[in-house]
Amino acid sequence: MLYAAFFSLDILINNAGILRDKSFTNISVEDWDLIHRVHLRGSFIVTKAAWPYFRRQNYGRVIMTASGAGIYGNFGQSNYSAAKLGALGLCNTLAIEGKKYNIHCNTIVPIAASRLTQDILPPDIFDQLKPSCVSPVVAWLCHESCEDNGGVYEAAGGWVGKYQWQRSAGKAFIPPETLTVEAVRDNWPTITDMTDSNTPSSLQEQTVALMESLSGTSKPKARPSKVSHDDPDMFCYDQDKAILYALAVGMSTKEPSALDFLYENSDDFKILPTFGTIAGMNSLFSSDVLREQIEKLNGDPTRLLHGEQYLELYQPFPPSAALTSKCRLVDVLDKGSGAVVIVEEDTFNENNQLVMHSEWTIFLVGAGNFGGKRSTDKGKKVQSPPNRKPDAVVE
Repeated sequence: MLYAAFFSLDILINNAGILRDKSFTNISVEDWDLIHRVHLRGSFIVTKAAWPYFRRQNYGRVIMTASGAGIYGNFGQSNYSAAKLGALGLCNTLAIEGKKYNIHCNTIVPIAASRLTQDILPPDIFDQLKPSCVSPVVAWLCHESCEDNGGVYEAAGGWVGKYQWQRSAGKAFIPPETLTVEAVRDNWPTITDMTDSNTPSSLQEQTVALMESLSGTSKPKARPSKVSHDDPDMFCYDQDKAILYALAVGMSTKEPSALDFLYENSDDFKILPTFGTIAGMNSLFSSDVLREQIEKLNGDPTRLLHGEQYLELYQPFPPSAALTSKCRLVDVLDKGSGAVVIVEEDTFNENNQLVMHSEWTIFLVGAGNFGGKRSTDKGKKVQSPPNRKPDAVVE
């Protein structure tokens, strides 16, 4: 009816709400379901109805209304807090799915005087929390020139601020077999230390941070380099990391010259050439090159596969170094069941000498059928195996 009357539907604000406050001991299933039907399911139903119009006109602005109870919890509001945090999660995903259709979805965390809060807030505070102190924030988020998408904003009594998730640096237990109850207990201060915390803003960033930690490519606190601490293209390593890598890929003291790869005081200490894949991974997964393609293809980073790898070394790896890599997009292919993203990377040492060139073929499951080409003549051409007996056979 609205669309028929005005020929346009541009803004949707999900703000309906009720309260049924009871302690968790006394809450009934009916109280739980009623709150969720209004706050969470109601937001879903109305947004679902508006979504086709937003997509068709390639424009839309959606506002979800959350609450401090959903973010922090509040006694007697388990039903309400769960529904409000659910609305925030819904908004986060809609922001991702709507991005390519110019549909922005943001969440507000308002504190305003209303019938819902009249019996909760002190009278002097209640009088200061006018809805007029919230509506300008909503109006700006709904404006066509506002580029923010997927954000969470608090507005109350003339104060406006933005929320952001925070994640500790944590502790990687490598190999995973070292992760025991006792190890968790002994490392709990490190796990919960927020000193070197990071603030991932997407599932992609969270996945990259996890992969860096598990692969040993997390940036250390101290760098043996003059380059800025915050350079995401840098990978620092020492003999310890190189030895851990050699052990991880199966290097054993049963192998000839194994100590050259496993003992840091060896007179001829070496690093396996395939260590280059680890050195280049940090830059690849923190670069905008791959991230932008994942977002453009609406891909799921949890379904990302490492398809093929090309690696060309120009000099041996030194025992320790600070390497800087630069990524460039080679091509994007449509394979039907998924998309292939090809990225090339040049890696330099601290003297700006080229150490290696690599090419990554990344397969995004489920991101295909976008009308792209299936093959390319770009990128490195791999040599065919020579038609002769192999130089060596490893079993």
